Amino acid sequence: MATNNEVVIRAGRDKYRTEITAGGQTLIADEPVSAGGAGDAPTPYDLLLGSIGACTAMTLRMYADRKGWPLESVTIRLRTAQNHAADCVDCVDKAVGMHQIERELVLEGPLDDEQRQRLTLIADRCPVKQTLERGISVIPAQPA
Repeated sequence: MATNNEVVIRAGRDKYRTEITAGGQTLIADEPVSAGGAGDAPTPYDLLLGSIGACTAMTLRMYADRKGWPLESVTIRLRTAQNHAADCVDCVDKAVGMHQIERELVLEGPLDDEQRQRLTLIADRCPVKQTLERGISVIPAQPA
């Protein structure tokens, strides 16, 4: 069982289908059929974009609520032009991964121009985005 600060990932014999357990919830990741998966779930890169987008939306909601601004909804579209199918093949010999993500924000509600401009700036304050921009190390866990 995963704790609040732990995510548990399990992959079995179902090709690339992977279960992700976090906060008592289970998500599924997979690869597209073209990459040998079943195409039944988002790819790890889709989930990464989803994490950035979810954090951005939550950051904007939190800020607008604290200010009492009339933000009714936010839609965030994230995309990368890079094809990631080759990343697993090339990861042993090359540095792989996303180098740029395009973000589109759609802010709904009777916001004035100053509020819209401020929310656009606040979108860059998303902690997940900041973590990725600063770089992160994944290290072996210490024995308990």
